[in-house]
Amino acid sequence: MSPHQEPPDNEQDPSEIDPIWTSSRTARQIYALGEVEKDITRLLSLAASSISLLTLPQTDGPDDDNLPQGEERSEQFVLEVSEYFERLDSIQVAIRSSLAHIRQSRIAPSAITAPPLGFVPPSLGVGLPRDGAISRGLQEERVDRDAWVGILDALTRLKAAQEHERLQASSSHTTNT
Repeated sequence: MSPHQEPPDNEQDPSEIDPIWTSSRTARQIYALGEVEKDITRLLSLAASSISLLTLPQTDGPDDDNLPQGEERSEQFVLEVSEYFERLDSIQVAIRSSLAHIRQSRIAPSAITAPPLGFVPPSLGVGLPRDGAISRGLQEERVDRDAWVGILDALTRLKAAQEHERLQASSSHTTNT
């Protein structure tokens, strides 16, 4: 590796990877796609750097002090273009691998396609449609249920208190007679 070449971003010690990303094949595929995203970022950086190396040294701006001169410039260009194509190849392999995983898992296309433009998901959950009624979410149903349970509890306590008062009144009435 030359002094100008950076180590590949996708080479990471497996012990440094969060165990959640190794828990299943799908998790590993999602992690791999995250690494592809990093590779694409590096690929774009290499493309920009390679283009800078192709410019004439006389056109280098004041920010380009780190660009090599002479024969070193050509060597650096070859190194960066080589890494560019290696990254491009690894991105292609990773994307094809992910697509193969999706096909093998038989994931429905509707699960991975974007919703239509203007789609607003139902608030607080998914509800079942009712005849002529507005669909309500699970959270709304739970709030309703809890309210009715609270009402029932309050009425039960009220009835028990009234019954207790009635029993006290009748017992005090019988002791007075």
